[in-house]
Amino acid sequence: QVQLVESGGGSVQPGGLLRLACAASASSFSLYLMGWYRQAPGKQRELVANITTGGTTNYADSVKGRFPSSRDDAKNTVYLQMNSLKPEDTAVYYCKADVLPYRGTSYWGQGTQVTVSS
Repeated sequence: QVQLVESGGGSVQPGGLLRLACAASASSFSLYLMGWYRQAPGKQRELVANITTGGTTNYADSVKGRFPSSRDDAKNTVYLQMNSLKPEDTAVYYCKADVLPYRGTSYWGQGTQVTVSS
């Protein structure tokens, strides 16, 4: 079992920034595809970004250019730098770990609230 713990959420004004971190309790962290998802009230959970074991990133169009993601395998941690935040970025943000090679095993964090409001 892998535990994922997100941190860094909070409330900011539009245009502000936050940095989310997701720490994993797994020695094989470097073998996981890591993803960031978000779920706004009344909406489905959606992919924000993911980052492969080699560090290749993929972003939703809505955050491309604003939310770079990175990982530090030595610290078992993945990051989401959230810049130029907009009210529509308000959601609970979750990190997810897909065990590779993928055979259906994934783990989710508990989520962290991000609120963007003036």
